[in-house]
This record gives sequence, C-alpha cells and structure tokens, in this order.
Amino acid sequence: MSNQPQNTPQPNTSRPDAEATVNAETGLPTSAPQAGWPQPVDTGPLQVSYRILVNAPASELYPILANPHRHHEVDGSATVQYAKTGPSQLSVGDQFSVAMKMLGLPYTMKLVVTAADENELVEWKHPGGHRWRWRFEDQGDGSTVVTETFDYSWTRHVVARGYELTRRPQDNANGIRASLTRLAGRYL
Repeated sequence: MSNQPQNTPQPNTSRPDAEATVNAETGLPTSAPQAGWPQPVDTGPLQVSYRILVNAPASELYPILANPHRHHEVDGSATVQYAKTGPSQLSVGDQFSVAMKMLGLPYTMKLVVTAADENELVEWKHPGGHRWRWRFEDQGDGSTVVTETFDYSWTRHVVARGYELTRRPQDNANGIRASLTRLAGRYL
C-alpha cells in the first residue's frame, strides 16, 4: 500500500505510447500519458482549484513559480508573455509586472505578492482583487502534489459577478488544467 495520502492524484501510465492531441475547444491535450490529469479540488466558494502529482521535489518546483520571470514556462492559458519587472525570488509585499496578451491585445499586469512560504506556497494579487495561488505538498519520495487556485473570493460582489458572467472561472479552469499538465510534463 502506498504511503501517499488518500485522494492524491496518481500518474496515468495506462497508455504510455499514446499520442497527445489537443482539444481545439479547451486547448488541453486529449491524453496525458504518464503525467495523469489534474484533479479538481474543493477549496471553497468563488475558488477554482486543480492539483496534479509531479515527479519532482517541491524544492525544484517552487523556484519556477516563485520567479515571475519563469511563469511563462508553465502558463497553459497562453496569456502570460514575460515578466517586465520584479525580483527573481518573490517575497510577501513584492511587486512585479507581467506582459500579457488576451484576445490578441497586449497589456501589462501589475501584481503584489500576498504569500510566499519557500517550497510550500506562493500567491499574488491581481488589481481586480482576485488571487492566484500555487501550493506545493512534497510527498517525501521525490514527488510533489501541486495545486493551482484562482481565488476570486477576495473581489467585490460586482466584480465576482462580472467574472461569472464572462465565464472567467471556466476559462481559468481550462488554463489551470493546462498549466498543471504542462508543469507535470516537464518531469516525465
């Protein structure tokens, strides 16, 4: 029996030779050989969270997400371009800006770090009030359960309603799943 917590996502090795094709609607691969699929996590109302088991220790994964200059390496939403400003290791209170592109339109997003616990958690706040959170749970065997969360419970009611009317939670769910799959795919 495994020493991993119950409900820990497991790599899917049932079809290791499967060709990954992309679903045009979601942008996600139609198969995820070896990496498995991100699993939904109930983190509360007005939050969208998924997790995946990555075959790397938290000490190797955390530096990727705690460095805004590397966020584009795992972004599955195709909106993050590159960091314009910011430190290479985020700490609470740090500010950074990222070049973004959505619907073909470039823009700059200025963000503030709200949590940073080395190898465990990094979170930043968007000007609209919502937060992006990455949590790393080292499994002690060289693997890590990584959870990404879009948390819009911090926004005003009218902003949250606007997000829902424009399908931001669903769109962000697709981006989160793609980002987690992309991160896990680096360590197959």
